Amino acid sequence: MRSKLILTVFFASAFNMALAQITLPAASPAGKVYSKVGLTDINISYARPKVKDRKIFGEGDSYLVPFGELWRTGANAGTLITIDKDLMVEGTNLPAGEYMILTVPGKDTWDFIFYKDKSLGGNMANHKKEDEQLRVTVKPTKLTEAVESMTFNISDISEDNSKAAIELAWANTSVKVGISTELDKQILSQIEASLKISGRAYATAANYYFSTGKDVDQAIEWINMAIMDNPKDFRSIYNKAKMLAKKGDKKSIKAAIDLANESLVMAKTAESNFWIGQNETLLAELNK
Repeated sequence: MRSKLILTVFFASAFNMALAQITLPAASPAGKVYSKVGLTDINISYARPKVKDRKIFGEGDSYLVPFGELWRTGANAGTLITIDKDLMVEGTNLPAGEYMILTVPGKDTWDFIFYKDKSLGGNMANHKKEDEQLRVTVKPTKLTEAVESMTFNISDISEDNSKAAIELAWANTSVKVGISTELDKQILSQIEASLKISGRAYATAANYYFSTGKDVDQAIEWINMAIMDNPKDFRSIYNKAKMLAKKGDKKSIKAAIDLANESLVMAKTAESNFWIGQNETLLAELNK
């Protein structure tokens, strides 16, 4: 009898252990999105509720998220966003840090809130105005195709990677919040620090200034410093030729041709086919 009892207890324990090892999908699965905008790392972590044939955004209590009511923006404990550098949000500065994203949906406008107290979770009754780091107002758009699972995205990234949008899409609604970084300021700060350490930074500084359409004379001054640091750097000599060509006057064009020829000879000696081609293309343009 005692053996039978021991066996019964053993099998019951084994059954319970087996049940404990079964993993089922969450009703609102976890989601993450990451992007670097400019030099700023942006991470968003959230839980993704599904529509499940429910009415999501609208006027009145029959909707899951009624217009005009504060929403945790997601399921479970809400949505967290982390930025490692200050970010401009709809033209207003948001300091680096971690925030909850809260929203107040509306028919014509949405309030998008970056909230400092991350322990708030889903308890909107404990919301305090003084814990709002930033609140901006944006306009929603109607989607032509419904989104079943709530989705965050970093969208509309500009060509120079300095601007983008934080996008929330769910059901038939999309909301975009414009963000931007002080990319020039951040890069120039790095350049200034690097110039104090290494002469190699002059080439980087010059090329950045030139490629972004800034002061070409400053770019030439820096590329001269780079060439002084390494007189056999045919890449910097070629880049100086391009900068002088950009100035457009006869004296600068002649100097650009001389430099491109000098760079071409060096590139041929180094058997660098890419830079040979770059110089030949530039010379063909300058000798038209």
